[in-house]
Amino acid sequence: MASDGGVVAASTTEAAPATKPVRRIHVPEKLRNLEIFLLLLACLVNAGAVVLVQLGAEGAVDYGQVALLGAGLSVLVIGAHIALRFVAPNADPFILPIATLLNGIGIAEIYRIDLQIPGSTGWDSTAVRQVVWSAIAIIAALVVIIALRNHRVLQRYTYVFMALSGVLLVLPLLPGIGKEIYGARVWIGIGPLSFQPGEVAKIALAIFFAGYLVSRRDSLSVVGRKFLGMRFPRGRDLGPILVIWAASMSVIIFQRDLGTALLYFGLFVVMIYVATARLSWVIIGVGLFLGGALIASRVLVYVNDRFSNWLDPFSTTNYDAQGGSYQLVQGLFGLANGGLIGTGLGQGQPDITPLAQSDYIVASLGEELGMAGLFAILALYLLFIARGLRISFAGTDDFGRLLGIGLTFVIALQCFIVIGGVTRVIPLTGLTTPFLAAGGSSLVANWIIVALLLRLSDTVRNQPRLVV
Repeated sequence: MASDGGVVAASTTEAAPATKPVRRIHVPEKLRNLEIFLLLLACLVNAGAVVLVQLGAEGAVDYGQVALLGAGLSVLVIGAHIALRFVAPNADPFILPIATLLNGIGIAEIYRIDLQIPGSTGWDSTAVRQVVWSAIAIIAALVVIIALRNHRVLQRYTYVFMALSGVLLVLPLLPGIGKEIYGARVWIGIGPLSFQPGEVAKIALAIFFAGYLVSRRDSLSVVGRKFLGMRFPRGRDLGPILVIWAASMSVIIFQRDLGTALLYFGLFVVMIYVATARLSWVIIGVGLFLGGALIASRVLVYVNDRFSNWLDPFSTTNYDAQGGSYQLVQGLFGLANGGLIGTGLGQGQPDITPLAQSDYIVASLGEELGMAGLFAILALYLLFIARGLRISFAGTDDFGRLLGIGLTFVIALQCFIVIGGVTRVIPLTGLTTPFLAAGGSSLVANWIIVALLLRLSDTVRNQPRLVV
């Protein structure tokens, strides 16, 4: 302001730039209580399923079996919930109850089929072994959650997990420990125990893919020439997908395991698409898989048989052949027999279908619970997948996002491959339904996936976030 020919400088204070407040996202206590409520509800449903199986199959209730098969799992998961309140208090409240409910429904149906097989009841039954494996799996999941306080630690060992997955895939091929069961060489035997190392390999591969794609995402996102209106990757960037494709083909050739090969390759294609947002990678992946499947069906007899059984299961030649379409047809008849609401637990004939407790447990449940019950189970899987994706996309670090998506799609792809095979959408592959099917290897691996998703969700909800 001018005064008496001079200039008077008005003192002004310059406002500091506004900064957005940072807060931590915490799960309200009522959501932790929601988890225990859902767990108790799941345990009640599981125990009720065992009771209905006994009433339907035998007309009486054996409370000792109810306590073992129903309450046994309940004690384990409630103990896991208590541990989570201390080691991962902000973990997602839905994942553990969903896994518990699916696990318990599987045990009830396995027990139901045991009742129809002479000599399959008692302490050496498949259902009791499944409870034991459930205990081992839940304890393993707790060990992972307690030991792994931050998922980002896994990124440091990206190539260690690559080597580990390679070793696990080779183990079944080694003489002396490798075992061939139902034509597939995917097992190792140690004394009286058998284990599928490929189940653990899928987790190791998800961690490796996440770490590798985070470090190479920029180069893999670079586009090359345009073809049919779409930009495709440069030729020199096709190496990773070709290597994974070759490894998947090796699994088909040497281990005779079509489902595992499809799972591994499908997982990589999904994760590279998420990492780069390039649809061209999906097109390349689908093209490579279809080309590999066509070649395998022409060269490998067992792959050709799978396709033949899929395309014409009711052919007398396929139906009566050794390893033919008998299993597929019986599963379809079982689903048809179930109709809309099912025959009722304990009142169907799922034991007629070979491997009704493992590969074909979806058909067994479809017969006794009907289409309505099967859709309810599918809804549980969809909710599990939705929670996994929600956790993944809420993360702030790229590795955590990709890891969560990879682990979630391990479950999603298994469901699609198994249910698609049982319903004749795709050829049968031999994978097991997550949490439901009998089998310790798969159960342990899937519960470890639950543990990793719980750890990711706890980290995501506890991290600083900008308030917008």
